[in-house]
Amino acid sequence: MTTEQTTAAGFSYTLERTLESPVPAVWNAWTTAESYAQWSYAAPGSVEMDVRPGGTWKATMVTPDGGQFPLTGSYSEVEENRRLVIGMDVPGRAEPVLMTVELTEQGAHRTRIVVAQTCDTAADRDLAEQGTTMLLDSLTAFLGTAS
Repeated sequence: MTTEQTTAAGFSYTLERTLESPVPAVWNAWTTAESYAQWSYAAPGSVEMDVRPGGTWKATMVTPDGGQFPLTGSYSEVEENRRLVIGMDVPGRAEPVLMTVELTEQGAHRTRIVVAQTCDTAADRDLAEQGTTMLLDSLTAFLGTAS
């Protein structure tokens, strides 16, 4: 499910999936550098994570055409197995762009994941939404689930 909004604060999207995997496995995939590197289109050896409020992260992402671009940021909120608020540094922007990842248990072996982000422009939102959709598709495959 995808929701898009335009508000005075910017252009936002929300993506939602139900994964056939328990919450701790999904949390581990998002918060452990070794796991994240396996499904997130990151260049080998480029992922570093200090998953705590104020902790930093970095990764070099590889595009489908083979291009690479470095990303950096920090964690604003960390509630283990429940919620991550991840800030991404954007050149020329004073504040990071925030992405919220929320996990909800749906029985013993299912997780509802909701990813939301607000961007400055519709074009930025569309690119971010496309990238997040690719990430969720890859996460789904990594966990061996169907969306």
